[in-house]
Amino acid sequence: MIVLRSILFNVVFYANLIVQMIVLTPIYFLLPRKKAWFVPKNWVRSNHWLMEKMVGTTFEIEGLENIPDVPYIFAPKHQSFWDAYALLPWLSDPFYILKRELTWIPLFGWYVLKQRMVPVNRAARGKAMTGVMDRTKQEMATGRELIIYPEGTRRPPGAPPEYKYGIARLYRDLNVPVVPVAMHPGLFWPRRKFLRFPGHFKVRILPPIEAGMDPDAFLKKLVEVTEKASDELLVETVKANPHVPLPPTAEQRMKELKAEGRA
Repeated sequence: MIVLRSILFNVVFYANLIVQMIVLTPIYFLLPRKKAWFVPKNWVRSNHWLMEKMVGTTFEIEGLENIPDVPYIFAPKHQSFWDAYALLPWLSDPFYILKRELTWIPLFGWYVLKQRMVPVNRAARGKAMTGVMDRTKQEMATGRELIIYPEGTRRPPGAPPEYKYGIARLYRDLNVPVVPVAMHPGLFWPRRKFLRFPGHFKVRILPPIEAGMDPDAFLKKLVEVTEKASDELLVETVKANPHVPLPPTAEQRMKELKAEGRA
């Protein structure tokens, strides 16, 4: 049943994306930019409903009160395609720094450009990267929140942390708080796999790390608070969902936490 449900969900998921993007295109491009967020956020909510009804996967969010009223960097763990879009309805006016090739995709790229995402040429140096930072500062100055995945790419649940120094540079140059986020959607929507598993997990939004710290000290603190919460949630999620198969990284981390008396 899990295989069948996963296949059906994947088909409906992408059909839902294509249909909504085409049908709602006139509304999206006629609305002012910020109001047009209604369209992608509605798509996200519909995906949550589909995943609950078709797969049996649900989630809850803790710590929404930790989101600041000032511009900030939103820094979630990144394990799955799920966390690339799932929290958008709870954010006011977010934006990403993303590879410029995504803006070349017909229709999708137009959606991205309307929301003033910041494209970057990963091979760029010097003035090009300076331009990216200037654009980012301009967007932040209007009160927006920047979404950055501190590890840069999807990592399996329980994997050793590999935080990139880029977020420390952004923290220093933008001079705004950073909001860490811990979660384990990768147990239910594994990276590079089509299977989707039923169950329930938590998204934990942690208190912001205020602006002004030394970048090295900031990065150390970001890793410490995020990984501590991530370990706690891993234990909670595994105990609450004993039926979910664990990737080797999660199995190994659970063994380590048990040896430390934390599981």
